Amino acid sequence: MNRRSVPSRQVRIIGGQWKRTPLTVVDAEGLRPTPDRVRETLFNWLDHIFGREWQSRRCLDLFAGSGALGFEAASRGAARVLMVEASPVACKALLAICSKLAATQVDIRRADALSLLQTLDGSFDLIFLDPPYGQDLLPTALPACQHLLAPGGLVYAESDRPLTMESEPWLAGWQAVREGKAGAVHFALLAAV
Repeated sequence: MNRRSVPSRQVRIIGGQWKRTPLTVVDAEGLRPTPDRVRETLFNWLDHIFGREWQSRRCLDLFAGSGALGFEAASRGAARVLMVEASPVACKALLAICSKLAATQVDIRRADALSLLQTLDGSFDLIFLDPPYGQDLLPTALPACQHLLAPGGLVYAESDRPLTMESEPWLAGWQAVREGKAGAVHFALLAAV
């Protein structure tokens, strides 16, 4: 019996030194990479806000999944990117791409993001929060990130529901710097107030 191999899904890094590098999207529960259009918008916002100065930026990519957000930041020159992923299959793929790129500024940890947030020390200029949809993780994760933000730091939050600042109590203490929607994806850059 001749079996055809199923091609793996891929996304590509859209800017920086590793532009066009493919990232494998493994088949793991809840894994859904940020669409190219959303990443392009997000990183245009960040380039404008940061003045394209990524060299001193420290980033935390919780729920890293395919690594599209973290590797994009590293590709643009971020000084440090810590990626956190619970899935062993996804973590293995992240380690493989990290090795392939010789991305020494990227640190990958296999851990539950919410548990790690309770013990993580550090100060980050940018935190990516793109948890699996339908698990209602943002209301717990976002408030837990506040103590990890450097002064002037930002959080990127992505959801399948609108991030309505006025009606969600867990968004108290945050202000939307920029926000957008693409298809079913709602996303915002948030700053602590």
